[in-house]
Amino acid sequence: MTAAPRPAPRTRIDRVRASAGIIQLALQQIEDELSADDVDASKLAAILRELQEDVDHPGGLFPALAQLLTIAARRAEQIEPDRDGDASCPLHEAAALLTDTAGPRLNWAARSLDPQGDLA
Repeated sequence: MTAAPRPAPRTRIDRVRASAGIIQLALQQIEDELSADDVDASKLAAILRELQEDVDHPGGLFPALAQLLTIAARRAEQIEPDRDGDASCPLHEAAALLTDTAGPRLNWAARSLDPQGDLA
């Protein structure tokens, strides 16, 4: 009796690709929720707030994405040729856009749609 062949170990890029696929499925679910016929102003505002300030997973989606980009930028700083910032600077800027621009804009939109929701 021969042993069953072991599956080849997954590479880092395989794991990243699988994780990105899971994220895409989750985002599709959120898109479906946003497209539902019963989404009114308060529900849309609640969804927007959830993306920015998820209470179950502290920090929310946008802050988590910014953190991921910051980690990538720090790694790029260590490995980029000549340490010139050609790779790391755009990553740091993308992270800053999420936290300094995109996140607050989500909050402004949510407040505009449902000012009372901030009190909940």
